[in-house]
Amino acid sequence: MSNGSVTAAGNKAVQTNPQGPGNVVIAGAGIMGCATAYYLSKLGVAATVVEKGEVACASSGKAGGFLALDWSDGGPVGPLARLSYSLHKTLASELGQDTGYREVRTFSVAASAKPGGRKANTGKNGPQWLDGNVQKIKEMAEEGTTAQVHPQKLTAAFMGAAQAAGAKLVRGSIQGIAIDKKSNSVTGVNVDGETIPADKVIIAMGPWSGEAAKWVPSAPIISGQKAHSILVRPTEPVGPDCLFTQFQNSSGRHTDPEVYPRPDGTVYICGESDSVSLPDDPMSIQPRASAMKSLQEVGAAISSALSQGKVEAEQACYLPVSGDSTPVIGKLPGVEGCYMASGHSCWGILNGPATGKVMAELVANGKATSLDISAFDPARFSKTRRGIFC
Repeated sequence: MSNGSVTAAGNKAVQTNPQGPGNVVIAGAGIMGCATAYYLSKLGVAATVVEKGEVACASSGKAGGFLALDWSDGGPVGPLARLSYSLHKTLASELGQDTGYREVRTFSVAASAKPGGRKANTGKNGPQWLDGNVQKIKEMAEEGTTAQVHPQKLTAAFMGAAQAAGAKLVRGSIQGIAIDKKSNSVTGVNVDGETIPADKVIIAMGPWSGEAAKWVPSAPIISGQKAHSILVRPTEPVGPDCLFTQFQNSSGRHTDPEVYPRPDGTVYICGESDSVSLPDDPMSIQPRASAMKSLQEVGAAISSALSQGKVEAEQACYLPVSGDSTPVIGKLPGVEGCYMASGHSCWGILNGPATGKVMAELVANGKATSLDISAFDPARFSKTRRGIFC
């Protein structure tokens, strides 16, 4: 993503839209930051996105991209997910890019590494490529309620469209947010020793969003959960059948891997979460070797096309998690002009478009109009932190 990309040095006065919200700087070029930049551009605001690595270099580039219309119903995320699911349907044509979007069938599967026992009957319309050690299979979603997208392609398409409309991508590491003590409002972002003027700053750094607490004390804690995945190129094409699997490995351990065939011919297999410390640099994240073997065992057990397939990628990323496992979307209390969009955990790709849309509305117009986002208000955490930021 080199078009429109600059470094912080020599870029002391990045100008965006002089009207409305003024200079808007977005910290992070994952799906939250890039989607927000895109929807801001549709409102006539050209934001500046600051990223120390590449666009979608962390979880937004390594996520699975599974989408579900109604799996969050009954909770605070339900309306957000439904809005975002509808946006996903039209984004490929709207952005003019291949985002890997398609509707899929979704199945619950029980399988094991050891052969033997009764094999499930896939039937005439079931996933015929599941010819391995599969004991049970059941369709778990109605037609039209599950889909998928390629996270890296979608995130890059968001950023590209925003840049085409005037947004800038700045390569650099954020060291702080400048705040005017008299007005208690944001004035800029410190990037590699330079200051980018800002009237509004949006923290969208995924699991690194918690770093904002060093600059804005009211910023909620965001932690990271490490997740592993592999990409396999099967020996034969497999259908658009996403699998949520109960798997018993060769040592008898039970896991819950997920398997997503993609339109590009690869199959994404994920699982094996770890609770390990978040590194400073997203580019330094390395997968656990035993996790890679476990995920390869899953593919080999359920399908001959996967057992002989080529492993094209072994990877890991950190999912951003808030203190109450609910996304953080909105204005940070105590400082004028500072916002956050993070904490979406494993549903970040699903909810990225809607989050970007409501954040853009909030920043540009002062209020989110597409959706009530009060359930995601960052201020909910201030009440549990001695109330000093309210």
